[in-house]
Amino acid sequence: MTSTSSKKYVLAIDHGTSGMKTALVSTHGEVLDFVYEHTPVYFQDQGGAEQNPNEWWQAILNTSKELLAKEIVPVEDIIAVSSSSQWSGTVAVDEQGNPLMNAIIWMDARGAKYLKEKVFRGLIKISGYPLRDIIRFLYKTGGAPTHSGKDPISHILFIKYKYPEIYEKTYKFLECIDYLNLKFTGKFAASTTSIILHWITNNRNIDNVHYDEGLIKRLKVERNKFPDLHSPTSILGDIKPDVADELGLKHDVKVAMGAPDLQSAVIGSGAINDYQGHIYIGTSSWLICHVPYKKTDISHNIASIPSVIPGRYFVVNEQETAGASLTFLRDNIFYSDNEDLYGNSEVYQSFDKLVEQVPAGSNGVIFTPWLYGERTPVEDHKLRGNIFNISLTTKKEEIIRAVFEGVAYNSRWVLKYVEKFTKRRLNPLNIIGGGAKSDIWCQIYADVLNRTIRQIKDPIQANARGAAFIASVALGFIKVEEIPHLIHVSKTFTPNPQNVKLYDRIFKEFLLLYKNNKKAYHRLNS
Repeated sequence: MTSTSSKKYVLAIDHGTSGMKTALVSTHGEVLDFVYEHTPVYFQDQGGAEQNPNEWWQAILNTSKELLAKEIVPVEDIIAVSSSSQWSGTVAVDEQGNPLMNAIIWMDARGAKYLKEKVFRGLIKISGYPLRDIIRFLYKTGGAPTHSGKDPISHILFIKYKYPEIYEKTYKFLECIDYLNLKFTGKFAASTTSIILHWITNNRNIDNVHYDEGLIKRLKVERNKFPDLHSPTSILGDIKPDVADELGLKHDVKVAMGAPDLQSAVIGSGAINDYQGHIYIGTSSWLICHVPYKKTDISHNIASIPSVIPGRYFVVNEQETAGASLTFLRDNIFYSDNEDLYGNSEVYQSFDKLVEQVPAGSNGVIFTPWLYGERTPVEDHKLRGNIFNISLTTKKEEIIRAVFEGVAYNSRWVLKYVEKFTKRRLNPLNIIGGGAKSDIWCQIYADVLNRTIRQIKDPIQANARGAAFIASVALGFIKVEEIPHLIHVSKTFTPNPQNVKLYDRIFKEFLLLYKNNKKAYHRLNS
C-alpha cells in the first residue's frame, strides 16, 4: 500500500496489568484499530505479584504484527511508537538489557518490611515516618515511600535484601514503561515522570526534576543503578533496526518517551486543565485532576506530583482493585470450571444486563473492593473484600450489582479527599477505562458520586490515545492545549435524585464496614 495521505500515525502500546494492547492511532487521536493479548500475573506468598517481562515483549510483537498485517494505513505513514504502561513496577536488567528475574509489579507488597526495618526506623514518628524523614521527603519530593511496600523503591529493597546476588548483578532498575522503551531503542532511560514513585528525585522545581543524592543515600541504594532522566514529551531515539524489521516498520520510526498509565490516561481523558477531573476504571481505579501547586495529604496517600505535561502538577491517588473485582467474580467465583466463560471478556456484557435488572442499592447487599488491600484514601494492604448482608434469598445479579456499586463507593471515598485537597467541587467528571464502556456502571457512578459523568468516546482506548498524543506533541504535530478539543464525549450521565439519597445512606454503612472491621482484617491477615 502506497501513501496518498497527509495523515500520520502512531503505533501506541497500552501495557496494562491484565494484558498488552497495541493500537494504531492518528497524531490527532483517532483510534483506527487495536489488538489485545492477555499477560498473566504470578501471585506469590507474602503479598507478591510478578509478571514476566519476556511475556510482555512477546505480546507486543504478537499484537503489533497482527495489527500491522491488516494494512490499515501505508507503513510509511506510521512515524512513531509510543507506550503507556502500568506504573510502580520494577524490572532488574543486566548490561545487555536482559531481565534478571520476573518484574515486580504495583500490587507487590513484599518490600514493606525492608522499608520499615532498614530505612524508616526511629522513635518519634508522624504517620509512621521518622520526623526527620517525613520533613526531608515531603520537602523534596512532595510525598514519601508508602508503607504498603508497593513502590519501586520497596521492590528494590526487597531484591537487595532477599536476593542480594541479583541486586549486585543489576545494571539498571527500570520502570515498566522504561523497560519497553529499552526493548524498542536499546537505550537505558527514564523520564522525570516515570521515576517519581522511586522517591529519589527532587521535584521542588517543576522545571528541574533531578536525582537527589541525599534521598538516594537515605534509601540505601546507588545512583548508578538508575538510568538518566529525560523529558516525558521528548523523543528517545529511533527504533532498533532489528525490531523495525521484525514488525515491518521503517527504520526512521521515532520512539517517544511515553508515560506510565496514570499520566497517559490524564492526556487521553481530555481533562487536562486545572481542576478538570477524570475517573479511570480498569484493573485498578483512580480519580485525578491537574492543580497549579505542589501539595501533599500524607494521611490519605494523596499528593500532587509532576505531570507528563511540562511545568504542570497532577493529583495522584489509586484504589487497588476496580475492574479486577469483576474478574474475581468471573474467574474465581462463577466460572472457574467453565472453559467457555473463564477469562472470557464477553461475560462483562452479560454482567451489565444482569445489573440493569436489580434496583439501586442491590437490595441491601454491600461489597467492599479491597481484594488486595488498599492505597487511597487509606493505605492498608491487610484490608480484604467483603460481600456484606447476604441472605438465603440473595441472587447472583444482586451480588454483581453490589460489586459495581462497591467500586463506586470507594471512588466516592477518594473523591471526598481529592475535593478537600483541591478545595473545590469537581463536576463534571470524565470517565475512561474498560469499565467506562458500561453504561450502567457510568450511571451508578453518577448516582453514587452525585456528579455528572461524561463517558469519553472509546474509553478503553484512553491510554493508547494519550500515548499517541504524547508522541504527537513531541514531534510537533499538535500542541498540548489542543488536546481537549480532540476528545469526544459519547454520553452524559446525570444523577438520579432518588438514587442519590439511597446511596448517601448506604455509603455511610460502607465507611462503617471499614471502621468496624479494620482490626479484624489486621488480625486475620497478619
